[in-house]
Amino acid sequence: MSKPAPTRCRTLNGSSYNASLRERGSLTVWFDPGMAWHAAPSGKQGRQQTFSDAAIQACLTIKVLFGLPLRQTTGFVASLLKLMGLDWSVPDYS
Repeated sequence: MSKPAPTRCRTLNGSSYNASLRERGSLTVWFDPGMAWHAAPSGKQGRQQTFSDAAIQACLTIKVLFGLPLRQTTGFVASLLKLMGLDWSVPDYS
């Protein structure tokens, strides 16, 4: 039994094909400046939360997407916030 001949794909428009390949590497990340990054006081006894659940979930989402350890995630989120001009503190890995 013989192997089937491999199919060969040809592109008719090389410049748009190259542009689409470049766009695959594009990444856009944004944080809404109106987002509640710090937690609101709960009014309960004990230590209050520092960061909102949305802030922690955003950091953990970035951790899972890029497969980063928690310490590297902290640095990555800090650099993203700095690039965006937001002076928010970053949740600690501990």
